Amino acid sequence: MKIVIFAGGIGTRMWPLSRVNSPKQFDTIFNGQSTIQLAYERVAPVFGSENIFIQTTKIYQKIIKKQLPKLPVKNIFLEPERRDVGPAVFFAVNKLQKNGYVGPMAIIWADHLMDRVKEFTKALKTGQKLIEKDSKRFIFMAERPRFANNNLGWIKVGEKMGEIGKQDWFQFKGWKYKPEKGVCDQMYKSGEYFWNPGYFVSSVDFLSRCYQKLAPEIYQCVKAGKYEKCPKLSFDEAVIEKVNLENAVVLKTNMGWSDPGTLYALKEALEESSDKNVEKGEVINFKTQDSLVYNLEKNKIVTTVGLKGMVVVNTPDALVVVHKDDVVQISALVKEMKARKFNKYL
Repeated sequence: MKIVIFAGGIGTRMWPLSRVNSPKQFDTIFNGQSTIQLAYERVAPVFGSENIFIQTTKIYQKIIKKQLPKLPVKNIFLEPERRDVGPAVFFAVNKLQKNGYVGPMAIIWADHLMDRVKEFTKALKTGQKLIEKDSKRFIFMAERPRFANNNLGWIKVGEKMGEIGKQDWFQFKGWKYKPEKGVCDQMYKSGEYFWNPGYFVSSVDFLSRCYQKLAPEIYQCVKAGKYEKCPKLSFDEAVIEKVNLENAVVLKTNMGWSDPGTLYALKEALEESSDKNVEKGEVINFKTQDSLVYNLEKNKIVTTVGLKGMVVVNTPDALVVVHKDDVVQISALVKEMKARKFNKYL
């Protein structure tokens, strides 16, 4: 099986830790490693480095070579520019097709964390077996939720459909992206919904046929070498929302997965306790709880008093202070900064 790790995002929700020239997936803040290094190390020993591919944009090619020296250079797929995940997935599919490959492939992400790696690779192997039995479908991974997180996508899991390699597989009943808090609470309590980490297994041939039928504009642009003309669509919009649900099944997982996609999610990934803080640099928190306080500026101390559920990130050229419930608005803040021509801080 071929595994494609997507690593081209900017990570605007993590600003100012994540910038255009140094996005979050390359930041070595997890015991001296970056999340892209962690993602690679989860799968390379099991599936072989020759079967692992990194997809990104040209500006990140050098840093990928530096952080992943064992990855064959030919296994770096370079998108000409960013066109969202819909076109990006078919770009990878087309690359593999050109290499003469049509079999099982997995899509995973470079900016996630995971506690139980063996559970993850076991699910990938099961997905591979299911595709080898029937290549014309999607195998989605659904992570057991630890709480009602309304900043994630959720998968609705139906009845058991079968068992392979001592792992059950289930009906795919659809999904919901970032539900409202009240709805999310109900979904969590129902036990029918699982977190959607965005990992899936399919086959190159089936994915190609899906794009040809359901997203012909993307298909034609990529095939013609005109990637920059592809419409900017998510993978859901381009393909999944148009696919017959019978063409997808679900594997339940308990990988200890987390997506530090926002500054507070980073805090949760590093310290789930709501009483404790996450600190970096010269920091003193006095009677502060459930907060992330990062100080990346030398010769300066950052202090807090009596904060609760806050994020404070101080860098040499930018400072952000935001409540945990509003961290999702940082993307909008970045857009506002861009509109006001503050590009040097992005």
